[in-house]
Amino acid sequence: MKKVLAVVGDFYHNCDLIQQSLNDILSPLMAEGVVQLEYCETRLISESLKEKPDIVILFAEDRVDPQNEPELRWMTPEISKQIAEYVDQGGAWIAWHAGMASYDEDSEYVKMLRGFFVHHPSENIEVTYHPVVNKSIPGTETSSEVFSFLDEHYFVECDESNTNIFLRSSSQDGEAPAGWFHTYGQGRVGCITPAHRAEGLLHPSFILCMRDLFGWVAKLTE
Repeated sequence: MKKVLAVVGDFYHNCDLIQQSLNDILSPLMAEGVVQLEYCETRLISESLKEKPDIVILFAEDRVDPQNEPELRWMTPEISKQIAEYVDQGGAWIAWHAGMASYDEDSEYVKMLRGFFVHHPSENIEVTYHPVVNKSIPGTETSSEVFSFLDEHYFVECDESNTNIFLRSSSQDGEAPAGWFHTYGQGRVGCITPAHRAEGLLHPSFILCMRDLFGWVAKLTE
């Protein structure tokens, strides 16, 4: 059984809704006894990593109180380095939506992700997600069907030459990478930008897409 540590929810993202989405994503694997899911807060990540979880999923931005104290961050350079070393030594990491937001672009953490959030339109808009033809996640049968919902359209910087883009996004405001994966040392990293609202987080096509990414990162597929 693989231990999954999930760190979800922040000032702008409802913890209960994200947990509902993640439970839907992992429910078949939990029912089969393949994974065990635990949650923790950002302030406990450093101590939790010492217990060597098999997979970590981060859906939380770096800013602790973005409206009142925008410079207050939880990820110190020491924690950033600890995370990168954890993955390099064989761990697995998924940066989900806010898990790429407001982190230091020069940090070991962002270097490990090979991409980071830049901006999104002020209003939620219709975003269409396009699986990349012939770039599906290894060991999966990722659907080629596009799917759309009202969402924050994340625009990102991504080192596309050093990762594998399996999902792209488009809206009235442009196009952007929306999902990518790569190895990092002995470990694996996956990044995915949707979703912000319930209709996206609970959308069946997104659930399947996220489940495929988790399977590869967790080494359940090859």
